[in-house]
Amino acid sequence: MYGYELHQLRSAELRREADRARLVREALRVRRAARRSAAQDAPEAEAHSSGPRRHWFTPVA
Repeated sequence: MYGYELHQLRSAELRREADRARLVREALRVRRAARRSAAQDAPEAEAHSSGPRRHWFTPVA
């Protein structure tokens, strides 16, 4: 009987952990979706200068 009760306790604990993990995954999914929609709605980032782009390397001869 003692082994069965331990099994029931462990089973209940595993179910609670799985429920918590499911909630965490769902929250992350919702946060990611909110970030994506906010990024789509936001205007493009403005450039620091309107001049020509600086080339870091010299052109090959």
